[in-house]
Amino acid sequence: MCNDAGFWGRGFVTAISRRWPEPKTAYRAWSRTGDGFTLGAVQLVQVADELWVANMVAQHGIRTAAGLRTAEGVRRGDHSAPIRYAALQQCLTALAEAAAARQASVHAPRIGAGLAGGEWERIKPLIITCLVERGVAVSVYDLDPAAARP
Repeated sequence: MCNDAGFWGRGFVTAISRRWPEPKTAYRAWSRTGDGFTLGAVQLVQVADELWVANMVAQHGIRTAAGLRTAEGVRRGDHSAPIRYAALQQCLTALAEAAAARQASVHAPRIGAGLAGGEWERIKPLIITCLVERGVAVSVYDLDPAAARP
């Protein structure tokens, strides 16, 4: 899950970037062009023959110590969760269509429940409704926090 401000570099994406640089490069280019780069959008980046990374824009800005940082700047004192559940639902629906077209399964950490500040109890039902109930096999992994550090 990505933010709509073009920031990349914390959380699960650090592990992705160590293994495959393409998703970061594609996301940054996408955020600069603005072409379809909006909440609810998905960018699929192929990293191997049958392996894709989905950059899903479902987070408005990022949380910082000062407040919510967006493309427009920092909203001081605003420490609200950046996750946008409606955008995540749009992303997961688009991901389900892409996975079905490729006869692919989806593998992910507990998206949205870390730095994005989301509640797993709200995210899990979205995954079930948007992916599992549409026939897409999903595996959700709990990651070792030490393994995600650079």
